[in-house]
Amino acid sequence: MQGSADGSAWSTVVASKDYRFDPAGGNTVTIALPDGTSVRHLRLQVTANTGWPAAQFSEVEAYLS
Repeated sequence: MQGSADGSAWSTVVASKDYRFDPAGGNTVTIALPDGTSVRHLRLQVTANTGWPAAQFSEVEAYLS
């Protein structure tokens, strides 16, 4: 996951890794940003899919806590 304060300069805030979308868990994955992360824009960069030869996700939600 990448973040940006201005929408132009992007940096990695969460490194790439495998995430499992398990039907038993509602096919959801939560990706928490590190403490102290301060960005205005978020961007998901899909680099691979371990279960299919294409990127796929159907909904993205971001919450301020």
